[in-house]
Amino acid sequence: MHQPSPIILNEPTPKLSDVDFSKGIIESKKEYQHELSHWQKRLLAVQQAYFHQGRRVIIVLEGWDASGKGGLIRRITERLDPRGFRVYPIAAPSKEEQGRHYLYRFQKALPPPGRIAIFDRSYFGRVLVERVEGFASVQEWQRAYQEINEFERMLIDDGVRIIKAFIHISPEEQLQRFKERLQNPVKRWKLTEEDIRNREKWPIYEQAINEMFARTSTEHAPWHLVNGNHKWYARVSALKGLVLLLERGVDTSPPPIDPDMVQWAKSQLGMD
Repeated sequence: MHQPSPIILNEPTPKLSDVDFSKGIIESKKEYQHELSHWQKRLLAVQQAYFHQGRRVIIVLEGWDASGKGGLIRRITERLDPRGFRVYPIAAPSKEEQGRHYLYRFQKALPPPGRIAIFDRSYFGRVLVERVEGFASVQEWQRAYQEINEFERMLIDDGVRIIKAFIHISPEEQLQRFKERLQNPVKRWKLTEEDIRNREKWPIYEQAINEMFARTSTEHAPWHLVNGNHKWYARVSALKGLVLLLERGVDTSPPPIDPDMVQWAKSQLGMD
């Protein structure tokens, strides 16, 4: 199997302060739908190329509560062949998983050739929520930076392409989305007491996120920031960035077909 070329970006380590919330707005629903459809179709072509070439992809999505990870995942997968991807929503580990190394459940979810694995939250929880909430000791979460980098390096060396994105929103936008969820019976279940309590720890989480970028944004698996304050813009820009990254070094044209097979099929179907 031909292994994908590593993703190499000569970009500085991202910081949450890099996001300019005054930019990144799509005013027209028509423009949003047009752009969304364009990049979804292009992503389908990428998925088909990766399937035929036996390439593997891991997409890691992190972000604030109510930042729009679920909505983005729905738009990423909306037009994909469902046989070619799997989404893993990451919650608290089970009792069985708690007795094993924290990377165990992610190792079980590694994609086979030609498939895409999408993590809705990920192994970076060790240096985010587990760090901030005290579920991991200082020694455990500090050690995790190296463990994660080595884990990703091992996968990249084995031909896996890793795309990591963090959806950033402002505290004011998060508050507005929480209020909307509370008032909407269909979305009320998404809002938890933990979500509300975590707002008080925003500066602590911000510090942990920026340190995560600094310690785990590597040459071959860099972090990418998504301006998430405007959902339409966030979805389109994230889809576009994902497609462009996945296309690097990959021939996405349809695979050639055996002319003898075409001739045989035509004869069998009465198309001569």
